Amino acid sequence: MTTTAQPTPTTKPPKTQDLATLTIKPPPFAYAHLTATTTSPDPDETSMSLDPLDALQVRAYCNSALRQFLGDTGAAIPVDILSVQASDVWVRVPRTDLSGFSASLTAYSGLAQGGGTTTVLRLRACGDWLGSLLGRVEQQELWAS
Repeated sequence: MTTTAQPTPTTKPPKTQDLATLTIKPPPFAYAHLTATTTSPDPDETSMSLDPLDALQVRAYCNSALRQFLGDTGAAIPVDILSVQASDVWVRVPRTDLSGFSASLTAYSGLAQGGGTTTVLRLRACGDWLGSLLGRVEQQELWAS
């Protein structure tokens, strides 16, 4: 048996080097920007809520929507209210529950109040990164004025 020497392949050194490698893990929470609107029985009158919202009202609206859409499972979703400013609301939910939360708010018909008016929380934006949501709001305000 004859052995022949096989040429060893030469490996070229890489032209670039990685100085640092970073992996961004999915965040544990997701954020949502909501707007409260009030509708009256007259279809021509839809306006922003005149009464200022507070955190307890927002929690009641969110819990009602989650319970109506997802039952007791939805009512168990923790909702952290980050900010309530006039009719704008910022909330934080677990990232895995964001789809159920957004679907329940979208399908929710609102809480009826006296005089036939109904208050509804509308979902303006939602996502995993709060900074990107804040950037959208600032961008809209920039071009609106």
